[in-house]
Amino acid sequence: MTALESIQQLQEQISKSIIGQEKVVNRIISCLISDGNLLLEGLPGLAKTRAINSLAKNMDLGLSRIQFTPDLLPSDITGTEIYQSQGEESFVFQQGPIFNNLILADEINRAPAKVQSALLEAMQERQVTVAGNTYELPKPFFVMATQNPIEQEGTYPLPEAQMDRFLMHVIVNYPSEEAELEVLRLVRNEEKSAGEKKESKAKEKLPKEIVFDARKEVQEVHVSEAIEKYIVALVYATRTPEKYSEDLAKWIDVGCSPRATIALDKVARVQAWLNGRDFVKPEDIQEVIKDVFRHRIVSSFEANALGISKEQIIDELISKVAVA
Repeated sequence: MTALESIQQLQEQISKSIIGQEKVVNRIISCLISDGNLLLEGLPGLAKTRAINSLAKNMDLGLSRIQFTPDLLPSDITGTEIYQSQGEESFVFQQGPIFNNLILADEINRAPAKVQSALLEAMQERQVTVAGNTYELPKPFFVMATQNPIEQEGTYPLPEAQMDRFLMHVIVNYPSEEAELEVLRLVRNEEKSAGEKKESKAKEKLPKEIVFDARKEVQEVHVSEAIEKYIVALVYATRTPEKYSEDLAKWIDVGCSPRATIALDKVARVQAWLNGRDFVKPEDIQEVIKDVFRHRIVSSFEANALGISKEQIIDELISKVAVA
């Protein structure tokens, strides 16, 4: 079985457990292959936690769940040095939950900035520094953070520097009526199966090497010069919106950073690869651009006052920037 077939099979397995959220499953897989991090924003009960649990169940990857709370300390995430008095006296580093392949940062905006910043080095450099010593994190390493958009009391908005380190910011919406009916039946069947206490064989998991094989193949996906120019033009349009339309100039305060250019290139190549192609099309870029730009564009006061969403701003960008 090829790396592509294995990843497609993984998508199908997770989609069976996360019904009606195919886009979320796609973005999780895309971030994992792109060696990036994902921020999921959605109402409670939309299977955000279940999604990464399903990924861990189907792949030979360790999972750590960190519940962010106002009293959490940075050392609760990264680990700390402990004094050891037995034998030769010394300080021994005790690893925190960040030392795992998959990290679920649940309700990340409930912790203060000092704790949120503990993730910055891990997310960008794939390492943590404690007491002057640097420790490498396991590979692959993937942070999936969640936040609740409606409970604002006792929350700390993520700073722009940390938001920029997420490859994508995905909004999770309610499933359709048909999908919710399937969810109802799925949960009922799972409860029934658990109650029967039948012995079942351990499910064979995909080895982590599949991720590295997929990354190598994605690197070979061709990006033409015209597509490269299209990516750069879209990013530059967020920085010089007045060149494209009066509306964009009124709606955008701050444009995207160079990380957006790199992220759009990475994720577009993954989308092309998942669709069985070895080259990127404009449609691949347009498919993921909202999730790449959403958290990097800073809307103006006027846009917020008029109720103009980030999605509307990005739609306007797509309509104004021509494919090279």
